[in-house]
Parts: sequence; C-alpha cells; structure tokens
Amino acid sequence: MLKNRSVPTDILLPHITYQNVAEALVWLARAFGFTEHYRYGEPGGQVNGAQMHLGDAWIMLNSARPGSASPAQVGHQTQSLTVFVDDVDAHFERAKSAGAKIVEDLHETVYGERQYGAEDPEGHRWLFSRHARDVSPDEWGATIAGSRPVLSS
Repeated sequence: MLKNRSVPTDILLPHITYQNVAEALVWLARAFGFTEHYRYGEPGGQVNGAQMHLGDAWIMLNSARPGSASPAQVGHQTQSLTVFVDDVDAHFERAKSAGAKIVEDLHETVYGERQYGAEDPEGHRWLFSRHARDVSPDEWGATIAGSRPVLSS
C-alpha cells in the first residue's frame, strides 16, 4: 500500500457505542464490509459488545449505558473514524447501495487522499480513504511541529 506522510496509519482500537450492538453488527457488515470477530453478552440475551475488523482496521462495539451514548442519543456528532481501504471507489459504491448516508462525496484531497464520508444509523461518522499521492504536510500548507516560528510574549 502506498504511504502518505500527511496521513500516516497506526494501530488503534476505537470503542464505539451503539444502542443495539446486534443491529450494528449486521449493518456494519452489510454497508461497510466489516467482519465480526467475536461478540459477548448474556447467553441467549442482549449482545453487550463485539469486535469487528475491515482488513487491518479493528473496532470494538459496546452497548450504550449510563455515562456513554451514541451520537443519535446525544443529538450531535461525537467523533469521526477513518478507515483505510484498498479500493475506496468500490467501497463507496457498496456503502451507497446499502443505504449508508453519504456526508462527503468521493473526492481527492489536497493532502493526497481519495476518500468519502458516511454516517451509520447511530450517527457515527466514518471516513473511508486510500492514499492517492505521497504529499508532505508542508506542501499543502500545514506547519510541521518544530518548524513553527517562536512567538514572544
């Protein structure tokens, strides 16, 4: 996979809250292509949590409870998750066909990513991306740490 210095990928395991984990498992598999690794909860009862992956991108799903809620419950976006995929064009078509709410059309950014944004039924924002070009952050206007001018007080 092409590397892009503006958008390095690292290993991270986000925990995402859903009101109904079992429904989220089905939707994330159908719309975005995630594969369930495991689930847990009471035998024969509610699914309290699960782990899924899409290639090397892994996520944990957990049930809403006091002190945690999904964006749909709180009424606004709480975060955005970026997942790198090999064929972002095909992924975009899959998500659209499955009824995902597209919040950012497929395009190429100034920082070298081909990407699109979607929202799942609980209001979580997802960005699916593929490195299109290797671009140094300073080429598109970012200031690299350590190269900022010192401000006097």
